[in-house]
Amino acid sequence: MRSLSRHWPRIAVTLIPLIFALLHASSVLRIGVLQRLDDIIYDARLRTTMPKTMDERIVIVDIDEKSLAEIGRWPWGRNKLGELVDELFDRQSTSLLGFDVVFAESDESSGLKRLRQLAQNEMRDQPGFADKLTQMQGALDYDAVFAKSIEKRPVVLGYYFTSDRDGRISGVLPQPVMTKQALNGRPIKFTSWNGFGANIDQLAKAAPMGGFFNSITEGDGVVRSVPLLAEYKGQYYESLSLAMFRMLAGLPKVEPGFPKERFVGRGYQGLESILLKQDGKSLAVPVDDRVATLVPFRGEGGVAGGSFRYISAADVLAKRLPQGSLKGKIVLLGTTAPGLLDLRVTPVGETYPGVETHANVISGLLDGKIFVKPDYAVGYEVVVLVIAGLLLALALPLLTAPKAMALSGVVIAALVALNFWMYLGVGLVLPLASALIMAITAFALNMSYGYFVESRSKRELANLFGTYVPPELVDEMVKDPDSYSMKAANKELTVMFCDMRGFTKMSETMGPTQLQELLNGVFSRLTDLIRSNRGTIDKYMGDCVMAFWGAPVDTPNHAALSVKTAMEMASAVRTINEDHRARGLPEIGIGIGLNTGTMCVGDMGSDIRRSYTVIGDSVNLGSRLEGLSKAYGVDIVVSESTRKLAPDFAWQELDKVRVKGKAQAVAIFWPAAPIDRVDKEYAAELKTWAGVLKAYRAQDWDQADVHLLNLERTNAKKYLYQLYSERVASMRLLPFDPEWDGATNFETK
Repeated sequence: MRSLSRHWPRIAVTLIPLIFALLHASSVLRIGVLQRLDDIIYDARLRTTMPKTMDERIVIVDIDEKSLAEIGRWPWGRNKLGELVDELFDRQSTSLLGFDVVFAESDESSGLKRLRQLAQNEMRDQPGFADKLTQMQGALDYDAVFAKSIEKRPVVLGYYFTSDRDGRISGVLPQPVMTKQALNGRPIKFTSWNGFGANIDQLAKAAPMGGFFNSITEGDGVVRSVPLLAEYKGQYYESLSLAMFRMLAGLPKVEPGFPKERFVGRGYQGLESILLKQDGKSLAVPVDDRVATLVPFRGEGGVAGGSFRYISAADVLAKRLPQGSLKGKIVLLGTTAPGLLDLRVTPVGETYPGVETHANVISGLLDGKIFVKPDYAVGYEVVVLVIAGLLLALALPLLTAPKAMALSGVVIAALVALNFWMYLGVGLVLPLASALIMAITAFALNMSYGYFVESRSKRELANLFGTYVPPELVDEMVKDPDSYSMKAANKELTVMFCDMRGFTKMSETMGPTQLQELLNGVFSRLTDLIRSNRGTIDKYMGDCVMAFWGAPVDTPNHAALSVKTAMEMASAVRTINEDHRARGLPEIGIGIGLNTGTMCVGDMGSDIRRSYTVIGDSVNLGSRLEGLSKAYGVDIVVSESTRKLAPDFAWQELDKVRVKGKAQAVAIFWPAAPIDRVDKEYAAELKTWAGVLKAYRAQDWDQADVHLLNLERTNAKKYLYQLYSERVASMRLLPFDPEWDGATNFETK
């Protein structure tokens, strides 16, 4: 007891998931993600346990694309449907036929219309015309032909319920199978409707047995259940699948099945089952609190699904089936043609034929394999949560990390095993997500509370580098903290200097607060780009930001990442300027210099203030290159050492320069674009530009002028071309210099 009291804080933390899970289970605080997870678990379990075998007892006569092509678009004439029914019963000896279609309008043939017109003209005065008219009407009344085909045969017609503002109705409903008085005043949560679309009176009288083919679409748009009974104006009607099953069973009476009192379900007012009673015998069909059943899908569905035999309606009408092929079979007439809109999203397929959902339910009823979420699911969930939650809360704080992990694994495995046994052995679908998430979260919180303090070296590393490098790089570093330190070292890195242009002009026209807000916004955007590309921020210097790649975390492609970042920064500034123009604010520009080389990196400074930075000649060159960007009219200037390490970009050489403090000339470049985005025209322009530089350095001014003239015709606004045109014009005045290396000297920083 003393040991437990010492761990009360951790026990309290571990109980938090149990409290939230109980609130969810009792519907006090429904957590949508848990319901969605339960659906995912059910769907996965269903797919893995489907029999994936064919039920030979049930056949689907399919109004498919082939049938529509041979017979014509739907709806077909009732005379054709009458022929189909006659073929199924007379020649094929079908035992039961169900229609997953509705005949809501009369089918008046064109011949019957013409006959009625004739009845109104002079022919009505001819002798014996009345008798002939009656005979011809009987032959041409396709509704009558169809009604005669289905009359006194084991046929179940389909219809649908609707709910809309007007409560529209059409056709005639079959007789209800249960009245409100049978419920003894209990508030059952039937699916309820205020309208319907049923079959015309002539057909409803010929085949009085009918069932609705509505399904239940869950919140995620998936059909998992079908109601077996539905309510309309205080009367209760059966589904198509239940109606067909009852006809096979000899039309037993339908009665409500109320649950017995039990500890976990006491006070439940719903139905536990639907009772089918006949000759003193009773069959209980389990239902959930919506008087619905989960569809016991056998397979993936469709013609190729392998669950039921599909026969094209065209083949039936054309009598291509051998006589007696469907003897004793239960036949459902439906459609898989996409244009007839009877395809649904189900756990086993996103375009599942609606007619096959009814076939699955009939198959499940025949086999007595109906899966349902029982009335006591809430009580079961609460009991499981309390037992598992208290066990974890009291035991985990006393165990070491490996033992706590083992116990949590055992509890989770037991929860899953119990749930699967209830599903496979008893046919009960019980909630699992809340218990799983509760157990996982309890373990995570317990471990976090007990082991949240990292080792001292990891904390120190995070404190040292957290303000310099992106968090994701710190996460990499703490995995091996001994490999990183602030100690200075020489490494090959890439450095960037980025200077904001137009800052002086803005400072003259904007207030301090507005200028601060603008500058912070721009730097925040540019900083995000640097960090997202694994760059390390060195420092901010007024309107300039300095960054480098390759330290403290080794980054082999540091040069390529720096070039990518520079191009993204230039693009971001263009976007910012579009916003500035719209708001009447001054536009800004940037100059970026990139250089790769050996640099000294580490924690440097005085005893008062230190920082993690880079120094060296390569760093100085990067700073000089940033200053050259304005001289060449570009936003990015890159050294040759960086260009060589970034081959995935198309480059335009700007010049060879000799900057202040450097005796050796270096080639400088501008990244034109990723190499896979350079079209033929631009590639030709870069080739012509290479010719300019070659002629320029050879002091062949005429050839340089020719190339520049071609370039200015295609891109006259480019400052670089104008710059070299002016240079060539000036150089013409000088004599040929054999000692000249083609480099431009810059004496300012």
